[in-house]
Amino acid sequence: MMNNELASLNSGTVVSVRGSVVDVKFEDYLPPIYSLLHAGSDISIEVLTQLDAHLVRGIALTPTQGLARGMRVTDSGGPLMAPVGRATLSRMFDVFGNAIDRLSAPADIEWRSVHRAPPPLSRRSTQSEIFETGIKIIDVLAPLERGGKAGLFGGAGVGKTVLLTEMIHNMVGHHEGVSIFCGIGERCREGEELYRDMKNAGVLPNMVMVFGQMNEPPGSRFRVGHAALTMAEYFRDDEHRDVLLLIDNIFRFIQAGSEISGLMGQMPSRLGYQPTMGTELSGLEERIANTDSGAITSIQAVYVPADDFTDPAAVHTFSHLSASIVLSRKRASEGLYPAIDPLQSGSKMATPGIVGDRHYALAQEIRSTLAQYSDLKDIIAMLGLEQLSATDRAIVARARRLERFLTQPFFTTEQFSGIRGKLVSLSDALDGCEQILNDKYKDMPESALYMIGSIDEAGQRTA
Repeated sequence: MMNNELASLNSGTVVSVRGSVVDVKFEDYLPPIYSLLHAGSDISIEVLTQLDAHLVRGIALTPTQGLARGMRVTDSGGPLMAPVGRATLSRMFDVFGNAIDRLSAPADIEWRSVHRAPPPLSRRSTQSEIFETGIKIIDVLAPLERGGKAGLFGGAGVGKTVLLTEMIHNMVGHHEGVSIFCGIGERCREGEELYRDMKNAGVLPNMVMVFGQMNEPPGSRFRVGHAALTMAEYFRDDEHRDVLLLIDNIFRFIQAGSEISGLMGQMPSRLGYQPTMGTELSGLEERIANTDSGAITSIQAVYVPADDFTDPAAVHTFSHLSASIVLSRKRASEGLYPAIDPLQSGSKMATPGIVGDRHYALAQEIRSTLAQYSDLKDIIAMLGLEQLSATDRAIVARARRLERFLTQPFFTTEQFSGIRGKLVSLSDALDGCEQILNDKYKDMPESALYMIGSIDEAGQRTA
């Protein structure tokens, strides 16, 4: 194997350029897969395949304007690197580790390869612990796991980014560890707003942001998740701190992989996705783990194309998660925010052994009440509420009050709604649901329970 000094002297010439795909010919030494090549002043290419003894094919991580056949290409002697260290805190980076927050480049940082193996099973922790978010419907019906992976599923415009931002607001304040936000193929507007909000909230000193924006080439969007994970692994393994990793949006990672696969000429799989989708997603997700030195807790937004949960991207992502929070367009249209579907959302943590018998029994009763109400909706639409039996009417009344109690005003949306955000403890949320199920609030109007924090506020509103 040639060392880095020799490899960096190794140079080749561009043979062909087709969009982001570049073929390079090397006479002396063929760079290994994942090597980073440089052409011109600012064009970076990652080697993906070796075509023969002298030819490699790579994908450009930067725009290829100005790249021409015959141009000289230099082998960097190693893969794409990400900056790690305490100096990365409170900063914003791109996929190459360049600071993009208009501040000077951070000093005293170490560079590590973005391609790393997941921790072995022998180092993984087997404890299950709940991670409270302060959002009633999540903590009661789909509790998150500390050191686990949670997904926020939903189509366009149902509130994935708002919910993710609210979780950052609620958790970063009382979360002692480090938070890393990774924006994959998202709008630069969202990144700028998030940076400003985090700065105003005073939580930026324990946060790192990494962005691969929507307008960047697929190679850049595909690798930004690996760069963020490399930073997260440093804080977990070297500093033994808990890390909260927020990814918006994991579908864009799959989409970037699909674009690369198409550009590289691979035969598409089902619905046009890349044949290697499962492997690529696993390579990223398996690195998010809870070990003996610390935990990486991940919350990921997942765009669901055309609200179709049977789409391969959604199906593959579901299998990696310990909690799935599904956002519903129907609930959003009814004004029930957060627009989480309580019957489709679920968590592997919701077992008596982990959450306790009372929480488990209450969650099951809430689901049962809401499921019965869902079944009765067709009858109510055709015949009216009056035609139901007294028992069914009581179920409908409880379900409608539960639906309204499980709404919550967000800190993130204060400026739009004019309602102050609320953080609700799990015990308060469980008490409220229990009292509604016991018909304590059956004589109170449903509207009194809408957009409140703890159940005590309902009495104050009608007083």
